[in-house]
Amino acid sequence: MRAMSTTTSSPAPTLAQLWRPVLAMLIIITSANYLVQFPINEWLTWGAFTFPVAFLVTDLTNRAVGADAARRVAWIGFSIAVIISLALAPWRIAAASGLAFITGQLLDIVAFNRLRALSWWKAPFFGSVIASVIDTGLFFFLAFAGTDLDWRTLAAGDLGVKWLMAIVLLAPYRLMLPSLQRWVPAS
Repeated sequence: MRAMSTTTSSPAPTLAQLWRPVLAMLIIITSANYLVQFPINEWLTWGAFTFPVAFLVTDLTNRAVGADAARRVAWIGFSIAVIISLALAPWRIAAASGLAFITGQLLDIVAFNRLRALSWWKAPFFGSVIASVIDTGLFFFLAFAGTDLDWRTLAAGDLGVKWLMAIVLLAPYRLMLPSLQRWVPAS
């Protein structure tokens, strides 16, 4: 299964070609920023189930058209989602989410690229696991430190769900590998 596009001679995908990953990123981040405000119990929020899909979007884009396009999708999704999140969530959550998100996404892209030549599952799985640690720590500290929320417990629950989702999301990642041209069309 070699659907990799890592050559530098092909032109960078246009924004029109990246509309699917950009839209997906926008929806994921905006909904996660809203849903993180609603705890399920003392160690988990609803946002924990939405956010990990952002790593799937980045990894599919990275596999389809390379790291530069994945970074572009992350930055565009970040910019738009933070603006929308400011309307849906408190500014502190939107800002914490933005910083944690872009740091985690860029780390995921680096890890993915270092592992991309290995078995199909290693790059998306380990990239997501590594990036989730940084993303989770940054987000919960910046969003909730100094508040009445037990943010350390929420962060631990969130990280556990992100790691579980890293496993679960391997199935859609694998299913989409043969049809990456639909994810980011050539023209």
